[in-house]
Amino acid sequence: MIAQDLILDAKVNKKALNWAELGFQYIKTDYRFAATHENGEWGKGQLLADEVISIHEGAPSLHYAQQCFEGMKAQTAEDGRILLFRPELNCERMRRTAPRLLMPEIPEELFMQAIEETVRANYAWIPPFGSGASLYIRPMLIGVGENLGLNPAQQYEFRVFVSPVGPYYKEAGLAVISLAVSEIDRAAPNGTGSFKAGANYAGGLLATRKAKELGANEALYLDAAEHRYIDEAGSANIVIATKSGKFITPSSNAILPSITRRSIMDLASKHLDMVTEERPIDLRAEFDDFDEMGACGTAAVLSPVGKIWFDDEWHKIFQDGQTVGPIMQELYDLLVGIQKGELADEFGWLHEVDI
Repeated sequence: MIAQDLILDAKVNKKALNWAELGFQYIKTDYRFAATHENGEWGKGQLLADEVISIHEGAPSLHYAQQCFEGMKAQTAEDGRILLFRPELNCERMRRTAPRLLMPEIPEELFMQAIEETVRANYAWIPPFGSGASLYIRPMLIGVGENLGLNPAQQYEFRVFVSPVGPYYKEAGLAVISLAVSEIDRAAPNGTGSFKAGANYAGGLLATRKAKELGANEALYLDAAEHRYIDEAGSANIVIATKSGKFITPSSNAILPSITRRSIMDLASKHLDMVTEERPIDLRAEFDDFDEMGACGTAAVLSPVGKIWFDDEWHKIFQDGQTVGPIMQELYDLLVGIQKGELADEFGWLHEVDI
């Protein structure tokens, strides 16, 4: 166990980092939480100082991708409160993913305990208010222990680690990005696309590389059956404001149920009074009706899309010289304002970590 006086010291002495210059990469922090599942039961778990996981060479997480994860952020409010954004939905999503991979569900009490203890113990690493940075939180569940055949693990480790991060894309704030339609299928219609499983992301690495070779920031996936309908980007969901006045997002059982997207759709409906729809979106047939488009997720928050590569050419959503559209700007300001505690939390989305 970690000595309590060391944790108390972390609350007093903030790390001397250039918070405004942080990118989105791993930085080792002081503590992480780990709990083990064995013989059908979860252990109590504890904080650890060692960032290295010792794992058996036969572990199913290594051979058969029996692993899943989540992502969320802790923000410092102006009054010093430490705020999480809808963490119960991350817990819900992980509890939905685990059985799909024949892994034990994480009890909500254990999930929240792990998140809060890890954030609290790494208080010195939480970026200050106004820095443009946040503390990224990564809960993960992996199958460990001796194994060889294609079978679920006999033991599991649930771990939570954190890292201070800057914006996912290099530009701070509301960065305009470009997407390139990939010829690679992200997930089959009845596969694991709607689950936050590690294997989904490994399969997308090549698509992302190819997109960047075309000059795009990220790959955009179409449906695997017909290659017509938008699914999602490599690391973000898609939202679109149409010229006909609607705010739409793709509907597919191969799409990850994004907490950020869900929140943005609510904001568009309740604050912008827009008609919202979740439905199949035919990229080629409907592109001319796109007024604004955004890629959204925990890491990216909300990034306007300026152009898309498909059918061997770039198709512009923004005209030359245009930066950010008014709808995405307002939604970004609303979302980030709530997450940072600057705007009233009328939805009850925030969870305060007691420091």
